[in-house]
Amino acid sequence: MQDMLSALGPWAWWIAAAVLLFMELVAPGVFLMWLAFAAASVGIIDYFTDLSWQIETALFAAFSIAFVYVARPFYSKSKLPSSDQPNLNQRIYSFVGNTYTLTEAITDGQGKLNIDGARWDLLGPDLAAGTHVRVTAVEGMKLRVGKA
Repeated sequence: MQDMLSALGPWAWWIAAAVLLFMELVAPGVFLMWLAFAAASVGIIDYFTDLSWQIETALFAAFSIAFVYVARPFYSKSKLPSSDQPNLNQRIYSFVGNTYTLTEAITDGQGKLNIDGARWDLLGPDLAAGTHVRVTAVEGMKLRVGKA
């Protein structure tokens, strides 16, 4: 490692930063970018000073920890904007609390219901066709209903 760092000089850290940024593009996750910034910082420091490879490696570790620690609050889930359609990709959860009319009877605790042109499996008490039901819960890919 010592030979490589001394042969390439500060370019070793710039190459490491470029490789880390490329890896961030290939597998995005907003983590390798901070390590790339740490490598680039060590490259800048190494350009102006002549440090041993041990100090450079220690600086890289310290910068990596610092950049990740400082950037972490900016990417917490609590700061993500809330959606006006929280159930967009989980449509089944948007039915909970709504009332529908059974087009087919529920027998032996199972039935089917047409909602907006889609047919959904139901779980609930035995009820006749034409009964108004309220969706109370979601169990897997089935709707739990009760008499409205």
